[in-house]
This record gives sequence, structure tokens and C-alpha cells, in this order.
Amino acid sequence: MTAAEPADVVEAPTDPEDVKILTLARAALARTGARQGACVRDTDGRTYAGTSVDLPHLRLSAVAVVVAMAASSGAQGLEAVALSSADDLDDDDLLVAADLPGQGVVLWHADPRGQLRRKVDVRART
Repeated sequence: MTAAEPADVVEAPTDPEDVKILTLARAALARTGARQGACVRDTDGRTYAGTSVDLPHLRLSAVAVVVAMAASSGAQGLEAVALSSADDLDDDDLLVAADLPGQGVVLWHADPRGQLRRKVDVRART
């Protein structure tokens, strides 16, 4: 199965912190009109939200942007990742999220309206 294949049933997160990063990812997307919005929570509980970048000389997915923000702020690992996008989930985003170590890191993927599309264990996909 590839990251782009749809999941059968995705249950909503029960952890309020996971709900929070999904909300922040959607808010970043809505605020900017970018193709994707994302948010990560690091192992210290800090969150980083951002959007995809599509400039003439720089193209980054939203997941790449927020992982880079966390890494450049000194994060030692991730706890969770949220992506808001109409796009399919890309395997490269899972690899990027796996670059920062963490236990049981989950990537939540929702569409721009907030409907959950996927829940993926980042480590299981690398």
C-alpha cells in the first residue's frame, strides 16, 4: 500500500493536542490559500504550523516546512504531524517526518474542510 491509497475508516483523534494540530494545520491553509497546511508537535510540546511553498526557485511541501521549522528551533523529535490538503498524502512527507526521531509518531491527514482522510504511523512507513 502506498501513502496515496485511501484508508477505510479513520477515527477522529481523542487527544486534544492532536485535535489542536489538525486545527492549526487547517487554519494555516485557510489563512494563506496555499495548496497545503501542516503542523507538528515536538517532544517538548511546542507546535509549528506552516504551509506549502511554491515559489519559482523553492518548492516545499507543508510537512517539509514545519519539520524544518521544528528542526531549526532545536526540536529533538516529533510527537505528531497534521496535514490539511486536498492532495493525496505523499510518501516523501512520511520520510521527512521520520527524520526527527520520536515514539509512535502519527501523521493525521485531513481535507481542507477537516474531514479525516488518513492516519499513518510515520515509522511504519519508512
